[in-house]
Amino acid sequence: MQTRKLGNSGLEVSALGLGCMGLSYGYGPATDTQEAIKLIRSAFERGVIFFDTAEAYGPYQNEELLGEALAPIREKVVIATKFGFEFDANGGQSGMNSRPEHIREVAEAALKRLKTDVIDLFYQHRVDPDVPIEDVAGTVRDLIQEGKVKHFGLSEAGAQTIRRAHAVQPVAALQSEYSLWSREPEQDVLPTLEELGIGFVPFSPLGKGFLTGAISENTTFDSKDFRNIVPRFTPEARKANQVLVDLLGAIAAQKQATSAQVALAWLLARKPWIVPIPGTTKMHRLEENVGAANVVLTAEDVGTIEDALSQIAVQGDRYPPHLQARVNR
Repeated sequence: MQTRKLGNSGLEVSALGLGCMGLSYGYGPATDTQEAIKLIRSAFERGVIFFDTAEAYGPYQNEELLGEALAPIREKVVIATKFGFEFDANGGQSGMNSRPEHIREVAEAALKRLKTDVIDLFYQHRVDPDVPIEDVAGTVRDLIQEGKVKHFGLSEAGAQTIRRAHAVQPVAALQSEYSLWSREPEQDVLPTLEELGIGFVPFSPLGKGFLTGAISENTTFDSKDFRNIVPRFTPEARKANQVLVDLLGAIAAQKQATSAQVALAWLLARKPWIVPIPGTTKMHRLEENVGAANVVLTAEDVGTIEDALSQIAVQGDRYPPHLQARVNR
């Protein structure tokens, strides 16, 4: 697989990364540990060297899983993890916390869980309204100077926050949701990243599975699957949004590819500093996603997709209100 550089940071990663959250959290029961390790190592064998996790995924379980899976090949991969939350005794998020002392605590704990002596990319998971972003950036800058972190990242931050953070410590990458059905970053975030030389890492690049075509209005989710509370995944919204999946399927047929591959190829075609991180728990989906790196969309293809998308209004918010309030701060 070809590699890409995340903006001006010099951080080189595979054109597609692996989002590891779903192996432990968010989409139902955790995957069997040995099966998850096998999938992570299979991704590496297929050219993926960029792996994304967070303390919040589990919490903690996903970092531990990744640490075990990548230990034999640690020097050959890039690991990204995140800070910014507190958790109650049951593992639920009990609030945000990006205070400097807490960032340091999370860094030390993450290093142990990941079985490493340095975190390649350390993201603030969500912008904390109670802590100035300058304090956050300054703390990560100190961790970088101490050799515990290599690069600083933000997640779901707004353009002005990105600028303020970048002025204190250069931001290597922003991670936010971005896909054919979630295009908000195009408004002011992507132009800001391009101006400042910051890479972009889209999560949920397949629309939390919807853009694969494998989900319909009749699909039922596991009781632990967070899509049950997402407005965009109500049966009514799924029925209304099926037109987008149908369009994607038609284009995929023309390209002799799958819908998922076209959705990922569209992101790769947008900018050379965009690196999607699709996640999966299934080996055949991993192989399908990796195959997207070989699907080339011409400028004409991208134009056709853009024209068709402009006629479609996606139904439903991407988060329930209490979570939507945490994005684009």
